[in-house]
Amino acid sequence: MKIGTPKEVKNHEYRVGMTPAAVHELTGHGHEVFVETGAGEAIGFTDCDYAAAGAQLLDSAQAVFDAASLIVKVKELQATERAWLTPDHTLFTYLHLAPDQAQTDDLVNSGATCIAYETVTDSHGRLPLLAPMSEVAGRMAVQAGAWCLEKSMGGRGVLLGGVPGVPGGRVTVIGGGVVGENAIAMAVGLGARVTVLDRSVDALRRLDHRYGNRITTLFSTAHGLDQAVTEADLVVGAVLIPGAATPKLVTRDMVRRMPAGSVIVDVAIDQGGCVETSRPTTHADPTFLAEGVVHYCVANMPGAVARTSTLALSNVTLPYIIRLADRGPVEALREDPHLRNGLNVYQGKVTYREVAEARGYHYVAPETLLG
Repeated sequence: MKIGTPKEVKNHEYRVGMTPAAVHELTGHGHEVFVETGAGEAIGFTDCDYAAAGAQLLDSAQAVFDAASLIVKVKELQATERAWLTPDHTLFTYLHLAPDQAQTDDLVNSGATCIAYETVTDSHGRLPLLAPMSEVAGRMAVQAGAWCLEKSMGGRGVLLGGVPGVPGGRVTVIGGGVVGENAIAMAVGLGARVTVLDRSVDALRRLDHRYGNRITTLFSTAHGLDQAVTEADLVVGAVLIPGAATPKLVTRDMVRRMPAGSVIVDVAIDQGGCVETSRPTTHADPTFLAEGVVHYCVANMPGAVARTSTLALSNVTLPYIIRLADRGPVEALREDPHLRNGLNVYQGKVTYREVAEARGYHYVAPETLLG
């Protein structure tokens, strides 16, 4: 199979869809790999590295799309890239379609096979291709929040760890999944006072067993959420409903009643955000002020630590890329129900229920199209 990786074009996005090591694995399986020149240059993967691994270097993203049938990326296609998609393409990347009407429409109209990293599952019901970026984003959320709390960034001047005689900052984490768990680890490590809310008692029990009285666990109710948010110095939004738009759990009124200069880091912004006042930002302009609260809502947070993120992502995507290439996309999707859960758009149909509901499309079960 002919596999291509173009350079990412989203604002301050330096990750790359495949490492030279991944290219070496694929060429060892007899596949042709095309990489856009400079695709990994910013994080230390040179064109010479890719060439030594067996890749053919092409001088533009469009040339990669023209040469390859399987396109492997990190972030969703931008409008210019979507124009190059054809029914012969299989796209394998993060899509986050539920909050994105324009992208959904373009992918449907392209006729391409579009597989989203974030909805691929495993035998335990987990999201293995989302997990490493969630780990990165969760850890970065507290790091970014601590930075935003500084007065020079518009924050209220609170040190999360405190000092002797002065208590640490109050951190509220909404969601006890992978993002939340990693945010908690960083916040506890800094010495902050941490509260986590979730509707899964099992998740709260797991976190309580790990941290004991170093954190407060709360079953998420409207009253409990209101109190935990409005008393916090830093709120981390770590809510996820796989493939679906994130519910707005934190209202504008709650934000208005937070201490002036407090901070919200909405990690759920890729799926629309869990805070009513959130809107997507970029690494070039990461924050804004709403209701007196600093909001950090960067939609590709792991891109800031692009080398670490690329290596972590490649570790989990490579086996699926090999399967798609060795078996062919259709056969691989037929054989593997967990990979099939990643199929969001196929033959001009939306094949993931939550995306169809969010974007107003008729849902078609992928099994009916794959045969």
